[in-house]
Amino acid sequence: MKKSIFLSILLCCALGATAQEKGDAFKSHLKQHFKFYGFIRNYFTYDSRESYSGTADMYNYQPKDEQWNQDELAATTSGVPREDLNAVSTFRFLSLTTRMGVDILDYKWRNTEFGGKIEGDFYAGLSTKGTGGTHSLSGVAQFRLRHAYMTMAWDSLSMGKDYARLQLTIGQTWHPMAADLCDVIALNSGAPFGPFNRSPQVRFDARLGKFITLTAAGLWQMQYLSIGPDGQSGEYMAYGKTPEAYLGLSVHNQGWLFRAGANILSISPRHTGTVLAADGITAVTVKVNDRITTCSPFLYLQYKQGEFSFKAKSIFAQSGEHMNMNGGYGVRAVRADGSREYTPTRSSVSWISLVYGGKVGAQEDKHPQKLQGILFAGYVRNFGTASPLLDADGNGFADEFYYPRNAKMNRMWRLSPTLLWTMGKFQLGCEYEITSVQYGLSGVAVSGLSEAGLHWVTNHRVQLMTKYNF
Repeated sequence: MKKSIFLSILLCCALGATAQEKGDAFKSHLKQHFKFYGFIRNYFTYDSRESYSGTADMYNYQPKDEQWNQDELAATTSGVPREDLNAVSTFRFLSLTTRMGVDILDYKWRNTEFGGKIEGDFYAGLSTKGTGGTHSLSGVAQFRLRHAYMTMAWDSLSMGKDYARLQLTIGQTWHPMAADLCDVIALNSGAPFGPFNRSPQVRFDARLGKFITLTAAGLWQMQYLSIGPDGQSGEYMAYGKTPEAYLGLSVHNQGWLFRAGANILSISPRHTGTVLAADGITAVTVKVNDRITTCSPFLYLQYKQGEFSFKAKSIFAQSGEHMNMNGGYGVRAVRADGSREYTPTRSSVSWISLVYGGKVGAQEDKHPQKLQGILFAGYVRNFGTASPLLDADGNGFADEFYYPRNAKMNRMWRLSPTLLWTMGKFQLGCEYEITSVQYGLSGVAVSGLSEAGLHWVTNHRVQLMTKYNF
């Protein structure tokens, strides 16, 4: 009996030791291959006037044009003051975009390294508007997917004295045009003065030697969409049946990074149209092969040394609305078979950001402090469409023009100074963002521009951000 009890105790101890070893092995595996991260972020935001924006008004694009309650002549006799109804200030406090993610690292099979990332954050949910309101505000938030991709990499491939690293990325992540973001605390990351887009893609990066990387990618649209006759939709790419294509070159050495590339997008705005029957009266629906193809090249320059960094990007964008830039396209001709020819807008889109700052205060503990000063400047110039737009009735204005926001925008600039104080894992930021837009009063002419009655409209945004990283 005693022997049986003794054996039972030994068995329990052995099983307990085995369970403990398995638990330790599991923890070690997680620590080695999975890196969990995230942050809790809050924004306190004041705007001096109504603006085009998203994500519960946190993602700011540009101020809205003037909307007068009456013209100057009517105001002289009505006895009511003449007012710009869009010159109204707002304030909000939101905890959206709090984020969670995991990096998957260091899995290897023979000469192939595997990795991946899954990341999501809380986003604006269903929107509600008060009577006469213009803001999509709601107490509901939803969890959205930001990144979900896998990587396969091959390292230390022989190239004489140098080496090569090849990496294949499959899934959703930053568009190669948008991967180099400026240094601001605003949710828009400098858009619409630069591309902002995450898309499903198959991307191939080849680092050849120490200084050069070639990138090629095929992308599809999901959250960030092209515009067309039915608004912004994924149908135009689906019926176009052609992935978006990117090709780029990067050169990096001693703190410098230079990148150049081009993006080509080909979509089908319509897959059906109408033609007149033999009687000249009856309209018959037919299949059409509408298509518009655009190309947007860009240049990027970056330098980092010590506590100073400099970044600059410039894009010559054709259309570009699917990357949150100002752009679109319109109809330039109607064919006899019911199809249409299109022409895109062209614009120069540029930004520059400077960062300086380092350690402040006592640094004896493991959570150092630093104060950074950041300056962002952006400029957009609209050059109109590549070809004249269709004006069938001869009134001097375009018949069909597709644009995500106000198509009367001619040029725009933004200046944004920021102070960012980092105390260990906690960050406190204060940003002043002034955005000014030049609008025209008339409709969009055949040139793709509104050039009569040009005037400037300005919004002042003051934003406080708190962020705890974990």
